[in-house]
Amino acid sequence: MNSRRLVDPALLPVLDAFPTVALTHELLAPMREAERFAQLPFPVSVEAQQTIDLNIRRVPGPDGGPEITLHIYTPRDAREPMPCIYHIHGGGFVGGGAAQLEPLHRHLTYELSCIIVSVDYRLAPENPFPAGIEDCYAGLVWTFANAKALGVDATRIGVMGESAGGGLAAALALLARDRGVYQLAFQHLIYPMLDDRTCVTTNSNPVAGEFIWTAHNNRFGWTALLGHQPGRDGVSAYAAPARANNLSDLPPTYIACPTLDLFIDEDISYAHRLMRAGVAVELQIYPGGFHGFDIFGGDAPISVRARADARAALKRALHP
Repeated sequence: MNSRRLVDPALLPVLDAFPTVALTHELLAPMREAERFAQLPFPVSVEAQQTIDLNIRRVPGPDGGPEITLHIYTPRDAREPMPCIYHIHGGGFVGGGAAQLEPLHRHLTYELSCIIVSVDYRLAPENPFPAGIEDCYAGLVWTFANAKALGVDATRIGVMGESAGGGLAAALALLARDRGVYQLAFQHLIYPMLDDRTCVTTNSNPVAGEFIWTAHNNRFGWTALLGHQPGRDGVSAYAAPARANNLSDLPPTYIACPTLDLFIDEDISYAHRLMRAGVAVELQIYPGGFHGFDIFGGDAPISVRARADARAALKRALHP
């Protein structure tokens, strides 16, 4: 594979600054240790720093599970119930954390006049499925139960995530629909990791997945989550949402993915199936982008455009 010729020229410096790493079990500990002290390279205005409060709470986890941590961002001058983004971080199911996203979450809370609740869930392979998704559901339960105290309008709570977090957000939307207790206002999925069968397809995309998140890393992440090799029969849709037979009655959906991302085919397929199931879907495709291009692309026009598109979609969902 040689897809560098297809990369948006403004993104080429990103590839040199963020070389692709092949995940191994030996790399997990040092990777997670580095993530503890890392934050996204995202500019935050003085106003967002000064007017957005961060409250970190330990709340009950799922039955039989440990407590979970929620990072709650709230505008200091909020005077009435506000819409809420329930956010799930990425990291291939094996890494990442809510704290890394503080610059992005402060910015979004300020710009979108909303509250953000970001959940830290248990990571694989130490905690395989269903630990992570049940942690996410427990945090959502707590958010709905405490909406009034948080200043949240419970009719305007939606889920959001990137990469593995996008897959978990899609799984959470399925789980919330099927358990029938809480109704989500939207799902906002940025290059979501939806289908373990991408690891074993015989018709893989010849130009996708060369950079950042590769086929090797994808197999590593899915194997860690499932506790066995991906692609087998019987994998739950709450692990791999693309496995769901029924996609009806899901909330309005935003899906964005660049053309060189390993997830491009599964994301387009999921969007198409949602449309056919009667779900309102906005699908954005970015030619020449790769996994993480929107976050790490800085001032590259394609990255600026992707972030603006995502914010505009969120604003429509939060403030209809």
